[in-house]
Amino acid sequence: QVQLVESGGGSVQAGGSLRLSCVASGNTYSTDCMGWFRQAPGKEREGVALIDRYGRTWNADSVKGRFTISKDGSKNTRYLQMDSLNPEDTAMYYCAAKVTPTCSWRHETYAYWGQGIQVTVSS
Repeated sequence: QVQLVESGGGSVQAGGSLRLSCVASGNTYSTDCMGWFRQAPGKEREGVALIDRYGRTWNADSVKGRFTISKDGSKNTRYLQMDSLNPEDTAMYYCAAKVTPTCSWRHETYAYWGQGIQVTVSS
């Protein structure tokens, strides 16, 4: 089992920044890929950024150039640095981990999820 706990969300004005953190505990050796997903009211859950065990990263087109995913292996922590936020980024953000080798944008392939954290961007 893997437990994921997010922190760092909140409210910010358009153009501002936030950094989300996700601390993993438990059998973290089994997590080959971790990602950040988000879900706005009435919308599908969508992938934002992914990072595999080798540090390779992928960003969704909607956040390229604005969001950066990174990790601190010694702390079992993944981060999502979000810059130039706009109201369309308002959503519940989730940290997720999968135990198969290949990262994927398909949220249903992720076995473990955090409780989610709210990010609200006002215009």
